[in-house]
Amino acid sequence: MKTKKAKDIMTTNVKVAKETDTISDIANTLISEKIGGLPVVDENNKVVGIISETDIMKKEKYINPPEYITFLQGLIYLDDFKKMEHDIKDVAATQVKDLMSTDVVKVHEDDTFDDVANIMIKKSVNRVPIVDQYNKIKGIICRYDIIKSMYEN
Repeated sequence: MKTKKAKDIMTTNVKVAKETDTISDIANTLISEKIGGLPVVDENNKVVGIISETDIMKKEKYINPPEYITFLQGLIYLDDFKKMEHDIKDVAATQVKDLMSTDVVKVHEDDTFDDVANIMIKKSVNRVPIVDQYNKIKGIICRYDIIKSMYEN
């Protein structure tokens, strides 16, 4: 592993998020791509954050359904449906910039495999963006990539 570099194990076709993407869009991307998070980039493709399933779950607002009572085999709602509808729209419209982590652990293409693995363990991160000297996204390494690289024949 001593000779492997980040560029040897990184995924280069990186799915990214923009700061103005909605959480609804990002959730759909995470589900369809079967991934746990995305680097967030600005208009110049520079890494400005990370949005993960954990960020979404931690910040997700609990939506209370309207309370009701039954009376003569019918339902009488005690709360307004408009509030629930507003809450649902509010959560779906939340933007990435409102939930993303901005303290991003990044590595460079020429960092060694051992350095990348140790950084991920010490910082307890699941993914690290690979950036160039201008902080532009070049790739990403996830824990899966580390394990695969260690045990691949």
